[in-house]
Amino acid sequence: MLKPNPEYIEELIEVVKTAPYPSHMAMRLAAIDMASAEIVLDAGQCHLQPFGIVHGGVLATLIDTATFWAVFMRIPEDAGLVNIDLKLNYLKPVVAGRLTAQGRGIRFGKSISYAEAGVLDADGQLVAHGTSTLMTLPGKGLNLKARKFIDEG
Repeated sequence: MLKPNPEYIEELIEVVKTAPYPSHMAMRLAAIDMASAEIVLDAGQCHLQPFGIVHGGVLATLIDTATFWAVFMRIPEDAGLVNIDLKLNYLKPVVAGRLTAQGRGIRFGKSISYAEAGVLDADGQLVAHGTSTLMTLPGKGLNLKARKFIDEG
């Protein structure tokens, strides 16, 4: 039985933390497992649109990112992913505070996977929800030192 290697998870979180786009957005991969992921972003001035609320693109980015990582641990180690469809609903405006996107993998296929995510505000209220279809890209995996899984027999 395969289970995630904690050393791989640690290395992965560090790689994501230092990648250009997550750094630019000031978001981080807080947790990842076989079919779930959590992304955290502390909303700041740079995330606001002219009316003083968090831009919809920020919420879309959180949903896109959480669904991506919710599927990631179920694809082959030498593969990457790309989003091919993203659908979302904005449910409540946000003006400040911590946003937490919780992604959950729903279907894991050889080439196509499907996931959902909800974004919660600092009070735990659902502010956005979305779904994503993702395509596996063979040969586009991350080059990490640790192995992705531990074989427990």
